[in-house]
Amino acid sequence: MEQRHLLSPGSVGQPDLTTDAVIRALSAGRRRTDRSDVNTSWRLAGNENRPPSPSDQPLTPAAVLVPMVWHADGITILLTQRTSHLAHHAGQVSFPGGRVESNDADAVAAALREAQEEIGLDRQTVRILGRLDDYVTVTGFCVTPVVAAVTPPLHLEADPFEVAEIFEVPLAFILDPANHQRHSRVTPDGIPRHFFAMPFGAHYIWGATAGMLINLFEMLTGQCAS
Repeated sequence: MEQRHLLSPGSVGQPDLTTDAVIRALSAGRRRTDRSDVNTSWRLAGNENRPPSPSDQPLTPAAVLVPMVWHADGITILLTQRTSHLAHHAGQVSFPGGRVESNDADAVAAALREAQEEIGLDRQTVRILGRLDDYVTVTGFCVTPVVAAVTPPLHLEADPFEVAEIFEVPLAFILDPANHQRHSRVTPDGIPRHFFAMPFGAHYIWGATAGMLINLFEMLTGQCAS
């Protein structure tokens, strides 16, 4: 079946890409309910049969903000490098976010709160555009990625306990299939794990964060990455 592009190829990553076009793409895109570290590893390993059954362990609800920054010369995705002492995903590249607390109204509220706490992003400057598919991590979180538009100039301040660095990646880089690498490593228990990776300069974007960016690629372009 011919792939249908939700955005025209010439508009992807360019300054004239509108927030309304992204909203339409996120609303019309193909939805999946099986996005997870385990299933990604299973598919990238070349397995064609049914993936392993999901764990019956309860998952912790979490949310991240996927900030799309509309610069005059193009759109970028804002990411963070986590500090090395954190209990979960230490030192890794991630979106600002965390677990959904009992006083959060929903995943959107949690993502906005976490972004304000971690990088000082004023929620009044953010426009919510939609959501990506939920993503289940091997650490037991069910993450809801909330896509948002942010207009510069940005006045950000990293929480030194959680965030080592704030940086941006061009959307055009994310949406170029040539940058969608497939890597693997052996876990401490001897099990090979396969995952997407998008090395960008000194930053190694991989795992759940790369998986969510792959989801963004698929939603915006109508193409399938795996």
